[in-house]
Amino acid sequence: MFGNKPKCATCKREIKGNDVVYIKMRYPERKGMTEIKAYLNNEGTFLCEECFNAG
Repeated sequence: MFGNKPKCATCKREIKGNDVVYIKMRYPERKGMTEIKAYLNNEGTFLCEECFNAG
């Protein structure tokens, strides 16, 4: 998973810094500190703003 850029699950467009994204994921059961970008990449499904608004 290292070095992989996050992509929209629908259109496969690469997600860049400051893009508005929507992430579908389960609320975590445990509490604690984690590196947020790594957690989202591992546990979430990204949707870009255009695909979210279209669907």
